Amino acid sequence: MCTNIATTTRITGSAKTATGWTAVSEATLGFDHATHLWTEHALRIDFVGADDRAAVELDLASARALRDRLDEVIAAAGASELS
Repeated sequence: MCTNIATTTRITGSAKTATGWTAVSEATLGFDHATHLWTEHALRIDFVGADDRAAVELDLASARALRDRLDEVIAAAGASELS
């Protein structure tokens, strides 16, 4: 069954693809049928640029762990003198 869980946000960044580094300007996040991950559903993140895209599929436990580590790094960056 499709979940239809998806959202898109504008971003500024770079992603490494098979052809090298490319600028990315959009991220699409969703939870739906996995394409390559050996699980029925996966958190899917697509980083989209003008010339290429990079995609990631994660099981929910991995997605939660990644979110927790991102929160920690973002909080530390916000508290640093460099932010």
